[in-house]
Amino acid sequence: MNIQIMIDGGGDLPASLKEKYQVITVPLNIQFGNKQYKPGVDLDLPEFFKKLKESDELPKTSAPGPHFFYEAYKQIPRDKPILMLSLSKGLSATYQNASIGKNMLLEEDPDRQIEVLNTKTATSGIALLVKEAGEKITEGLSFSELVDHMEERIEKTTTLFILKNLENLVKGGRLDRVKGAIAKTLNIKLLMNASEEGTIEVSEKVRGDKKSIRRFIEQIGEYAKDFENKTISLSHCNAPERAESILAKIKERYPFKDSILAEMGPLIATYAAEGGIVIAFFRD
Repeated sequence: MNIQIMIDGGGDLPASLKEKYQVITVPLNIQFGNKQYKPGVDLDLPEFFKKLKESDELPKTSAPGPHFFYEAYKQIPRDKPILMLSLSKGLSATYQNASIGKNMLLEEDPDRQIEVLNTKTATSGIALLVKEAGEKITEGLSFSELVDHMEERIEKTTTLFILKNLENLVKGGRLDRVKGAIAKTLNIKLLMNASEEGTIEVSEKVRGDKKSIRRFIEQIGEYAKDFENKTISLSHCNAPERAESILAKIKERYPFKDSILAEMGPLIATYAAEGGIVIAFFRD
C-alpha cells in the first residue's frame, strides 16, 4: 500500500481486513482499579471480559496522549502519506490528541503528508471506512483524492446500535439505576444511532429481544437503498452466535454486496455490554 491507513482503539477490524490493508492501530487505554492496560498489547479480549465480569465497577477508558500518536506517525516512512481514521470526536478526546500529534509531526517535518479525519462513528463504522479507503487506494486514488472521498463517505455513514442489556450503562453512570431497573423488569431494549455530530442517541425503546432485533433490521431500509453495491459492517460484544444470526437475517432482507463481521474491542464493549451489536453502512 502506497498510503498508510491508521486507526485508534475505537475501531474494530477483523484480522483479515487489518492484514489486507496493513492497518496500524494506536491503542486506547483501559484501567481496572490502579492498573492500566493497552488492549492488543498487554490485554487481550478474553482477559478483558474476564476482568469485566469480576469487577463491580466499569474500567476507565482514556485516549492515547498526543505523543503516542506522534510516535506512531514517526514510524511510517517519510515518503508514505498517512490517513488516520479517528474515533468520533463526539465520544472521545482521541481525535483531538491525534490531531495534536499530527501537528507535532508537521512542526518537525512540514513536508509530511498526513490527514486526521473525525469519522463520527466507532467500531464497525470505522471498519466500513477502512475497507472503503483500502479499496480506493488499490484503485490508485492520489492522497488528496482519497481524503476528499473519505470526507464525503463519512457524511454518508449510518451507524446503528442495539443493546441487549443496560447493566454497564448503569454501572458507568450513563443511565439512572432506577430507570435501569425498570427497563430490566419490563425487558426494554434500546435502539441507538450515531448523530450527525457523532454522538450516540437513543432512537427507540422496544420491549423484548426478538421484537427489538426485528425493528433494528427494519431500520436499515429506512436509511438506505440500492444494497447491491453496499457493504454491511457488524461488530458484536462477546456474542458471536447472536451476531451471525442477526447478520444472516440482514442478508435475507437486504442484498448487500459484501459484509464485515468483527468482535467489539474493549472501548465500545465496556458500555455496550455482552450481546451488544453495532452495524454500519453507507446511505447511498
